[in-house]
Amino acid sequence: MSDLFGDSASPALALARKWRPRAFADLKGQEHAVRALSNALTQGRLHHAYLLTGTRGVGKTTLARILAKCLNCETGVTATPCGACPSCTQIDAGRFVDLLELDAASNTGVDNMREVLDNAQYAPTAGRYKVYIIDEVHMLSKPAFNSMLKTLEEPPAHVKFILATTDPQKIPVTVLSRCLQFNLKPMPPALVAQHLGEVLAQEHVASEPAALNLLARAAAGSMRDALSLTDQAIAYGGGTVEAAAVEAMLGTVRRDYLFDLLDALAAQNGDALLQQAHQLAERGIAFDAALQDLGSLLTQLALLLHAPGAMEAGMDAERMQAAAAQLDAETAQLYYQIALNGRRDLAYAPDEFSGFCMTLLRMLAFAPGAAPADRPAPVRAVPVAGGEPAPRAVAPATPQPAPAAPRVEAVPAESPPPPAYQADVPVVPAAPQAVPRGDWDWLKVVSELRLGGMAKMLADHCELVSQTGNAVSLRVGEAHKHLLDRTYQDRLVGSLREKYGAALEVSFEIGAAAERTPQQVRTRIKEARQAEAVAAIESDPFVRELVDQFGGQIDASTIQPSGEST
Repeated sequence: MSDLFGDSASPALALARKWRPRAFADLKGQEHAVRALSNALTQGRLHHAYLLTGTRGVGKTTLARILAKCLNCETGVTATPCGACPSCTQIDAGRFVDLLELDAASNTGVDNMREVLDNAQYAPTAGRYKVYIIDEVHMLSKPAFNSMLKTLEEPPAHVKFILATTDPQKIPVTVLSRCLQFNLKPMPPALVAQHLGEVLAQEHVASEPAALNLLARAAAGSMRDALSLTDQAIAYGGGTVEAAAVEAMLGTVRRDYLFDLLDALAAQNGDALLQQAHQLAERGIAFDAALQDLGSLLTQLALLLHAPGAMEAGMDAERMQAAAAQLDAETAQLYYQIALNGRRDLAYAPDEFSGFCMTLLRMLAFAPGAAPADRPAPVRAVPVAGGEPAPRAVAPATPQPAPAAPRVEAVPAESPPPPAYQADVPVVPAAPQAVPRGDWDWLKVVSELRLGGMAKMLADHCELVSQTGNAVSLRVGEAHKHLLDRTYQDRLVGSLREKYGAALEVSFEIGAAAERTPQQVRTRIKEARQAEAVAAIESDPFVRELVDQFGGQIDASTIQPSGEST
């Protein structure tokens, strides 16, 4: 008989019910529990109480029913039940008289538990064992737990308890200690996508690998959720599972939009970034989900940069390669961290759109590398004695061959005072100066260079070895050779050429521990000032008198030269 809704004699089942595993071999992703239970059944080492824990949809109830079949199969206690005998078929159909499934969320009271335990003393009717499956056992009340403790510890020989819960922390330790516990793991997305592909192939439903990956990620480790979402995707797509339809159904961000965001970041195009943000808002995309998907894409890009073979199947390989060519590993990590922090801070933003835009602009502001060529260089003001500060043009930095880590300005003790103001004016190149030489001259040169971050640290740990004409040789000690990154060298050389002329040639070498670097000179000066301050305190008559009269001691670590901040 058929009607408008199909054949009523054989109604369609949800995929999660139709494809529920019937044996240990069909159970995906829980090999550790399957192996332990199979060995116990084969060797006859059976426990009287089992506790299955894990998040929703990972197979707790399914594993409990398979274990019940293993215990009651007419072929004997086995890890591979036949699936054809009356016991197996009735357990699969949910009508086996000696299998009692109790929902603890609905039967939380002590009276419900006493009723169950009173029936446990009677022998099984049709099977070998009476099996009690108590789902969501953490929902039982404390009196109910107390009432089952004795029976749980010493049950009749024909009774087996299988408890299942998503929250084992709420179960009393007195119950935990009486059970053999198995923690079922969340399913990895790759395994979920593979299983969905096998199910849809059996169902003769066309699907795209990218769509299966989206469903697997949305399931968050739950195979049941993945199959339920697949049912919804089949209905939404009219019998097919396509990536575009799944994206629309889940409300996720299409990969094209994410790649466009990365293209705009690589081009340092703020207008394009904000335009993409407006397009996402018009499509009703949740900005929390957008940042989550952006972080996922950056993860795949980082994997592609470090381990190309680990890239997720179904990704747009051509666009992934193009995006990876625009980013280096450091930039991908930086954008990933900003995306995570931006998602966390969305709740504190004036609104989600503002928080999303500020996250994108933060990526743009902290993007490594030189400023765009069409952006005028800032001009710093130099105070002039007896008058207003006079603007001094600052020449643009030498273009960098590759992006590097974000710059963090570090101001040394002898650095000039910060500029009074900044303004955008045309750049006037500074006239080249003679290259200085000597220890103290090199200290002065470093203090005048416009450097920050790791490039400034490299300059502080360099020693001027020689200078002949336009050839300058610098030495770095073995302890700081890690600073000789190509990017940091280029920044230091570019700053020196900006100050002393483009014809300057700078070479670097690694040698023994340098003793005349700016950092060491400043350290020696600081130590000398500290020693002078300690000597001055110790020789002070008043201090000596206090020490002699009261038997005190001078703590040198608390003495600080005047003029230095703590």
